[in-house]
Amino acid sequence: MGRVFVAGSINMDVVATADRHPKVGETVAGRQVLYFPGGKGANQAVAASRLGARTTLIGRLGKDSFGGELKAFLGEQGIDLGYVQETAEAHTGTAIITVAEADNTIVVIPGANGLVGADDVEVVPLLAGDVAVSQFEIPLPTIAAFFRRARAAGATTVLNPAPAQAMSRELLALVDILVLNETELGFLAGSGLSESDEAARIIAVARQLQAREDQTICVTLGKRGVLALAGREEIAVPGRAVKALDTTGAGDCFVGALAAQLADDVPLRAALAFANAAASISVQRMGAGPSMPTAAEVAAVLPR
Repeated sequence: MGRVFVAGSINMDVVATADRHPKVGETVAGRQVLYFPGGKGANQAVAASRLGARTTLIGRLGKDSFGGELKAFLGEQGIDLGYVQETAEAHTGTAIITVAEADNTIVVIPGANGLVGADDVEVVPLLAGDVAVSQFEIPLPTIAAFFRRARAAGATTVLNPAPAQAMSRELLALVDILVLNETELGFLAGSGLSESDEAARIIAVARQLQAREDQTICVTLGKRGVLALAGREEIAVPGRAVKALDTTGAGDCFVGALAAQLADDVPLRAALAFANAAASISVQRMGAGPSMPTAAEVAAVLPR
């Protein structure tokens, strides 16, 4: 079994819950404030580790109370933190999240995550069969350096380009598997998409974005499931009907679960179904990192 290496953000999520989201300029009464370990990199690493993959996280924390709490939590998840550095130059990354009616709004303050550099990722001992994962909450040149290192070692590269921002064709060409939602796909392809678009339209836009003939693009559609363009093959995984409590971290759960499956050499179609089931479990719980399921929990909901 290969290993999962995640280069990415580590945040403390400060979550305010309310009956509804405030309008611009409006104040509403909240129900409670909660503190959850988060950050897309950390979330994906927690998901992969809880699902049985040997997982290493590469990132940075501030030398503050949030940093100490996050390091303790991540260590308890069995994640290798040997490549997580503490820095006095910036505070630990923080996300301010409002949850109402099962939907969320998020403001992310990068802090120490913005200092993750090429030197952090180029020393990682990647090997053939490993899976290298990243997302857009660390600098893009760092991701490119990480993926060049991974491809030279024969590892599989997985990118979750969120929060969406423009990226170079050079970086896109380094990606073996791109995982994104329809909004992010539309943004990167320069072709607007919405929740009402049919599968054929989504696949057509994914095909426009492909940087290599062998590149896989996975489009997560929430309750509608997953569509994937794997080279020229089209794959559809149906959604699971569940009662969502908090969607924060669902995409990260999907990415971490997919990476864990790929590291175990599971075929793509089965890996996508597994990751989709894992994400459907995570949305039924509050928080990001703590909502990630175990392999046994996912196995219990998959068709036999």
